[in-house]
This record gives sequence, structure tokens and C-alpha cells, in this order.
Amino acid sequence: MALPQAKRDLTEDRIAALTLPTGGWSDGPRADALTRLRLMGLPTRRDEYWKYTRPDSLTQVETPKAAVFEGEETPIFDEIDRLKVVFVDGVFDADASDDLSLEGLSIERLATSRADIHWAKDLYGRLETNGQTPVNRPLAALNTAFATDGLLIHVTGKVSKPVNLIYHHGSETSDAILHHVVKLDAGAEMTLLENGPAAARFNKVMEVDVADTARFHHVRAQGRDHERRAATHIFARLGSESAFKSFTLTVNGVMTRNDCVIELTGDDAIAHVAGACVGDGDFHHDDTIFITHDAVNCESRQVFKKVLRNGATGVFQGKILVKKDAQKTDGYQISQSLLLDGDSQFLAKPELEIYADDVACSHGSTSGAIDEEGLFYLRSRGVPEGQATDLLTIAFLAEAVMEIEDAALADEINARIEGWLLRRRS
Repeated sequence: MALPQAKRDLTEDRIAALTLPTGGWSDGPRADALTRLRLMGLPTRRDEYWKYTRPDSLTQVETPKAAVFEGEETPIFDEIDRLKVVFVDGVFDADASDDLSLEGLSIERLATSRADIHWAKDLYGRLETNGQTPVNRPLAALNTAFATDGLLIHVTGKVSKPVNLIYHHGSETSDAILHHVVKLDAGAEMTLLENGPAAARFNKVMEVDVADTARFHHVRAQGRDHERRAATHIFARLGSESAFKSFTLTVNGVMTRNDCVIELTGDDAIAHVAGACVGDGDFHHDDTIFITHDAVNCESRQVFKKVLRNGATGVFQGKILVKKDAQKTDGYQISQSLLLDGDSQFLAKPELEIYADDVACSHGSTSGAIDEEGLFYLRSRGVPEGQATDLLTIAFLAEAVMEIEDAALADEINARIEGWLLRRRS
């Protein structure tokens, strides 16, 4: 079916403003992505999975200005022994980064990988392409076509320390497009950390291929810039007895859309995706998750909590698809919001689509105000109202934060949440 003229014009204008990188093994996947982008068109509010979130600022040609955060970004992960890889407005900063050598993995830059033959050739854009069915994700296709840099990470063993991708925002008109590919061999294991606002507008795709018995841990904290805009995608494929666990904390930002698309293709695989967000004022945050069970005895969990006030908006769209041969599936999904005033709103669209008959799947979504009984209990014992509200907020977010396996990383996330709450009370 032909695209409406308005959508075609929007797409062609955006394409014309970008330069298609050429040279080397990525040329084919980029050309394919560009073709797919033109067929589906960039998203508009009329698209089903964008009806709660206006994509205009993510698709327009001119980058919306975002003032660089004036205060010092609170350090995170600094107490963790990690390998640091730094990007500033989407440009790799070699001077600020560590040596990229680490036993059990190899790390290369997408921008400098020009050989005709490379292991990433079979993965770059492949999982993103799979993730376009049954829902179009045109911003991801745009990323695959036009990404200017990113990391190609091949994990061959159990990596001794996390790899930390640090994204700095330095220009109020920066428009960054990064694409990471992570391949874990059978039995391999790694932890990937991400933090920082990245750019005024940020489009990021990460494709993660988790082979049999491999384990991938992912924790990210999206930075404190008040005016930044971001569209991120994670596409993951899991082999037999493998595990994928991802947690995201989002604080501030005018517009954040986090998509996660996971395929469980091997028996006995586990996929956990969790998120906590705290938003104030002109804040719009959208988590859109699609998990497909296509193997026997697999487990998935979606745990998302949002704390909103002063007119902030939170969105959750989560789906579990269980194919007919995916017997003994265990799928769990919960999305909840805590509205600290009457001006904020939470929009939820939980979905189950099940074709197998031996499954245990559930989903739930709730939205409400602070627990008045809990607040009264704390205040009656001398806890000031602001501090009591913060304690109940932290307790509300705890189920999502508990999805982080590493206690030290969970402590870092809790410290970031507590810092945000403290600043809002001061």
C-alpha cells in the first residue's frame, strides 16, 4: 500500500538531510534498511504504536535545541571497576576512553570497521529487521541506514568487569545516531553499563545475539538533561538456556521512547526487562516492549514502574506473544505508576497473544496516588512529609530495581533515585 503523501514527504526530507555512510561490509545492510525505511515511512501520531507519544521531535529535519545540563551530572558507576568507552555528542572520544582490550571480548568501532569480511556483517541490521514484524519500527531502520558510529562487541568468554558506555552531551543542537552490535558466543557472559544523555536528540539501536548458555546483563541510567530527546531500541535473540537481563532508569528529558524487542528462540531461555522512571513537569516517557516466545519452557518478565508529577506523562505498551509450539511458557508483565498530583497521567496498553495451551502468563497495570495510610504511619512517627513521600516512592520502585542481579549496581541506581528525590525537595 502506498504511503500517504505527508508521510512520504516527512521521510524523504529526513533522508535528504542525512549522509549515508559507505565503504566496507555494512553497505549492504544499510542499503536494505534505507529501502525498508522508504516503504514504511517515519512514524506519525496515526500509527498504532505511536498514538500515546508524539514522534514529531524525533522525526523532524531540524534538531530541536536542548540546553546542556548546567549542573554537574551526579557520578554513577564510578565505584565499579569497569572499562570506559566515551562518546561526546555521538563521537567517540579516544582520550577519555580506556584501552579497549579486555580478556574474553573484542571491541571495535563501527565507523572504522571497513573490511569486506567481518563477523558483524551477519548481524548488523539482522535482528532489527526481524523486529519489524509484526510492528513497524522505522526509527530503528533509519538508524541502521545512517548510524555514524557505534561498537561491535564480540564476547568469547566470561568478561571480568563491566563495559561502561558513557554518553556526554556538549552541544545544544547535536543529533547523534549510534548503532551497537553485541555477539555472545556459547557460554560467554558480560555486563554492559550505559549512562549519560548522549545528545540533544539521540537515536540508538543495540542488537544483542545471545548464544546457547550465554548470559547478558544490561544496566543503564539515562542522563539528567531536562530538554533532551531520545529514541532507543534494543533487539535481542536468545539461544537455549541463555539469559538476557536489562534494566533502565530514566530521570528527566522532554521525550524518551525506549523500545525493546526480544525473541526467545532456544528452549529454557530467560528474558527479564525492567525499568524505573521519575519524571517532573514537561516530561514524556514511553516504554514499548515486545517479547516473542518461540521455544519450550522459557521465562520472561516485564517490570516497569513510573513516578510522575507536575503534569508528567508516562506510557507503557507491552506485549507477550506465545507461538503455538512454545509450551510451558512463563510470562509475567506488570506496569504501574505512582501519580504524585492530579495533573500527571499514565497511559498503558498491556497485551497477551497466546497460541500454546500449556502456559502461565499474566499481566497487570495499575495507576494511583501515594499510599495515604503508609504516609500517615510514617508521619505519626515523626518523619517529615517530604521524606516520608520519598521513602514510599523508593519502596514503590523497588520491584523494578530488584531485577538487577548485581547488588553494587542496584545500590548505584538506588543512590541516583534518592539523589533525584532529594534535589526535588530542596
